Amino acid sequence: MLESVRSRITLWYSGLLGLFLILLAGLTYFLYWHNSLLSTDSNLLELSDTYVTTFNAELKDASGEDPRKEAARVAMIEHRFRDVIFAIVDDHGQVILSSLDLPALRGGLELFTPEIFASREFQALARAPAAAGARTFQNVPGGKNGFRGYSRLLEPEDRTVSLVILQSLHPQKEIMEDIRHTFYWIIPIALLLASAGGYFLARKSLAPVTDMAAQARGMGAARLSERLEVSNPRDELGTLALSFNELLDRLEKSFEQQRRFVADASHELRTPVAILQGETEVALSRPDRPPEEYRETLAILRDESHRLAHIIEDLFTLTRADAGQYPLKLRDLYLDELATDVLRRTRSLAIAKGVTLTSSIQPELPLYADEDLLRRMLLNLLDNAIKYTPAGGMVNVDCRLDRDSYILRVSNTGPGIPPELQSRIFERFFRADKARSRSEGDTGGAGLGLSIARWIVEAHHGRLELTQSDASGTTFTAFLPVPGQSAISVEPR
Repeated sequence: MLESVRSRITLWYSGLLGLFLILLAGLTYFLYWHNSLLSTDSNLLELSDTYVTTFNAELKDASGEDPRKEAARVAMIEHRFRDVIFAIVDDHGQVILSSLDLPALRGGLELFTPEIFASREFQALARAPAAAGARTFQNVPGGKNGFRGYSRLLEPEDRTVSLVILQSLHPQKEIMEDIRHTFYWIIPIALLLASAGGYFLARKSLAPVTDMAAQARGMGAARLSERLEVSNPRDELGTLALSFNELLDRLEKSFEQQRRFVADASHELRTPVAILQGETEVALSRPDRPPEEYRETLAILRDESHRLAHIIEDLFTLTRADAGQYPLKLRDLYLDELATDVLRRTRSLAIAKGVTLTSSIQPELPLYADEDLLRRMLLNLLDNAIKYTPAGGMVNVDCRLDRDSYILRVSNTGPGIPPELQSRIFERFFRADKARSRSEGDTGGAGLGLSIARWIVEAHHGRLELTQSDASGTTFTAFLPVPGQSAISVEPR
């Protein structure tokens, strides 16, 4: 049962509520008893004052052998109360006169006997004013539930005689017992009702979680388009459902990219493999072919094997990059020198295509980066620009410092990328062939060059963007952080 969240919430709630009720009951009980004791002490003080006043008045009119005792007896008669005992004691604790010597009042809650005066507590209370001359309160045993006692000097000038007043605590104890019994019933009933209500509220509050779990169990790779129902997007459960739906959006997008990636990879690999198989079968079908045909076949096999190896290498690079297992080999270099070297290597490609290659490179651009990866990124951009520039066109490389970033811009002339395809230009295996001119017989790449280039730039904490693409041409711009402005990690993102 405790495996259920509802049960655990109810248990914790009931436990905390029970602890709170017990503490509240204890505090209430203590405060009520304390206030009751203070009220008793106040009553004893008032009784003592009125008794002494009466005693003094009677002493003036008293006659006989012992006028003080007679005045004390008359004052006791005038201050007779149920459950209250007056006693006159000497400095040795001996009772000279007490209200127990008078006829008992009817209707008293309990019967008092002189054994009360023999207790050690009463003796200590009786001697206290004689020793210190102060007023003293003390609990005294006796009766059903004990007494609250108060003692003071009967006359300030005579320390040998004290007045002791005892008030029974039985009425207070009965009230406190009633309060305890009330708590004994109220706390369990309150806990029972609170537990039932808490379980109902927890079950009702967590019902959306149960529904979400049932919906989630029915989802799979084939049903990622389904989403959880969100009844209240402003509460915690609604936020959880929205977060789960966002996760499903990302998963669906990732699955779709993965499916498209596998399909495109299969398509790209199938063509060179089919050519290799076809050329091999043709070469083996006729053993008496002339050497020229064998050389032509071998040349085709070589070109296709190079293309296949290039695709596999690009795929392996992207796979390691996605897994974060492609460490950067960072070193100090000059970006302007790297760009100049890449331009020199690609000049022959531009000449063969009939394309003019120009550049505008600012000198002295120090950088701490992976030289091989940056070279590969720039080669990919230049190869892509030359490949899709018609004969007689122009490709330009611009490399310079702009505030806190290095700007590496590669632009070409010719037809641009249609607006509806520009958002997919960095997707793997994507090629906007219908919108880009190609020379006849040029099979193009596998559509991985821009994906690899963007990963290389992002691995160096930069970004690669398609900044322009229209009828006048296309421009790709790489933004690389200047050393000291942003640290480069040893692991790519």
